[in-house]
Amino acid sequence: MPLDRPIDVQALLGLAAGRSGAARAQLANAVADLFLPAAQRLTDQQRAMMTDVLGRLLGTVEMEVRRHLVEALARSPATQPDLEARLASDSIEVARPILERSSVVRNHALMEIVIQCAEEHRMAIALRETVSPPLTEALAERGLKGSEDDVLESLIRTEDAVLSRRAMELLVAESKRNGQFQQPLLTQNDLPVDLAREIYWWVAAALRRHILKSFVIDQAVLDPMIERAAKRAMVEHDDTQSVQSRALQLARRLGDLGELTDGFLLRTLRQGRLSLFTAAFAARAKIAFNTVWRIVTDPASESFIVLAKAVDVSRDATASLVLVLGDLNNAARARPPSALAEILMLHDDLDVAAARRVLHYWQLDTGLRQAIDDLNGDTA
Repeated sequence: MPLDRPIDVQALLGLAAGRSGAARAQLANAVADLFLPAAQRLTDQQRAMMTDVLGRLLGTVEMEVRRHLVEALARSPATQPDLEARLASDSIEVARPILERSSVVRNHALMEIVIQCAEEHRMAIALRETVSPPLTEALAERGLKGSEDDVLESLIRTEDAVLSRRAMELLVAESKRNGQFQQPLLTQNDLPVDLAREIYWWVAAALRRHILKSFVIDQAVLDPMIERAAKRAMVEHDDTQSVQSRALQLARRLGDLGELTDGFLLRTLRQGRLSLFTAAFAARAKIAFNTVWRIVTDPASESFIVLAKAVDVSRDATASLVLVLGDLNNAARARPPSALAEILMLHDDLDVAAARRVLHYWQLDTGLRQAIDDLNGDTA
């Protein structure tokens, strides 16, 4: 929507806080929606993908804990052949069904990661398969559409050994994120350490409940084995191997080399490399990955234009990026080429000093920003 000149700094700061609050509200709605009856849900495709991502993650963690528990049972003097056989069977899930019916998995931090994984997969497919004809024409007019080598493959072939290794590490992490049939997957390494520990304990508690209910075993014998099994699985957790971590490592190296250009940003977005695109903006703006992700996936474009202006993305590149993101975030009503005028007007109206004031706010620790927003909400 066209805005009157000039754009007020406080209005921009309010926009930043409002988008932050809106993102949290959207997350809360999505968490609730995942567990609502069909008539009250988001689209069936979104819900199915989120449920699948969450279920596969819980299943993976469960099998890890079970593997260590089977080893502990095998060393125990009190043999439990039936229990060992049940736990060793890949075809029988125990903890996952219990947890999927439990309120514990409605944890907002977990659901934000699940939603991000599912949405990144959807957006990447949309980018690789099709771009709306009006957008294709608009990009072509600006010389920003055409065949290009895959950005990661190009970086792997570079002469800079560190850059090449970082690109290969991200490619490997992304390949693990996509399953055998190209479905989105989360691994335990995609979770922050504290959240991963919580999930291991949830799985351990669910296994404990099932075992005590279904088998004759002394609780005093079982509990220490369950605890050790979960802790051994936790030791194997390494969030430095996550897609997000690998993307940030690569983006920071590119930043050190002065390669986080406008052209690089558009190229990564057009090729559906959403994690690298987000990490590149995070490195260039010196803000958190998750903050950029929320800005990038906001159906409204104002926050993104503010971010782009603050880090000196050019006028043309900003317009092109907003058009692509608009197609992704408003799939039901893609922007026509006439939207360019609106985007450019907002960009031109925006004072760079004002944009950088907002960027300074985004650069604050997420916890502090949330506390500020919450307190302002209480006194509004």
